[in-house]
Amino acid sequence: MASAGRIKKKFRELRARGEAALVPFVVAGDPDLDTTRRLILELEGRGADLIEIGVPFSAPMAAGPANQRSLARGLGAGASIAEILSMVSEIRTQTEIPLILYGYYNPIFHYGCEQLCTDASSAGVDALLVVDLPPEEAGELKGPARANGLDIIQLLAPTTPIERSRKIARSASGFLYYVSVTGVTGARTHLDSDLSAHLRELRSVTDLPIGVGFGISTPAQAAEVAKIADAVVVGSAISLLIESHTSSGDVIAAVGALVGAMKDAMRAARTSENAAAAGNTDG
Repeated sequence: MASAGRIKKKFRELRARGEAALVPFVVAGDPDLDTTRRLILELEGRGADLIEIGVPFSAPMAAGPANQRSLARGLGAGASIAEILSMVSEIRTQTEIPLILYGYYNPIFHYGCEQLCTDASSAGVDALLVVDLPPEEAGELKGPARANGLDIIQLLAPTTPIERSRKIARSASGFLYYVSVTGVTGARTHLDSDLSAHLRELRSVTDLPIGVGFGISTPAQAAEVAKIADAVVVGSAISLLIESHTSSGDVIAAVGALVGAMKDAMRAARTSENAAAAGNTDG
């Protein structure tokens, strides 16, 4: 069963420790659902704080090449919503880590909004993030989600005007997902130089935690974002690792090592930031 406020509780704990959340994104069924299940448990052990589970879909408009291939592999493995929820139920016997279903509206619509929210909550899902469903069109999903204790994570882009950001924030819960680049998902060499200013502006219109994703692929980039955001979301880098390590059989270890290195770098960056801030206060 979805635990009321599992995401809120996690962010409260992290804030008390002076940490940013690390949120890996893994596509369910890439390369198979058993590996996904084992990967989620491994990632928690390596320091992940919340996990986004991608629901495979054949026309993923926001996904870059790495995630598109990953979603195609998930589809090929038969990772339907029903199979994914069954996996989540199994995971819930072993962990309380917040789990977010990340996907597109078409599979949800076909499954049925009310049915999905009931079944997702029963399985232990905490939130839904529907990439192609703007708040104005989310009415059919929002009611049953709220009734079943599910957060709805909303996306914001660098091009979103501040008044619209305010409106979107009012309809969101859990946290806000700020897309750090215009365009699709994918690893980037450089992050947006205006990121800090954008986040400051967003904080003037919402008290929700703000996570940043799209383009973060190295521990150094994760550390940089952790200094200014409440959460760091990593997806394409993981999809690429799964792709390159599936045949050698060391997917779990390879992805775990990246996530562990990212969390270590994020903690170190926050520690140095906090120390510097304390030094400035003392001075």
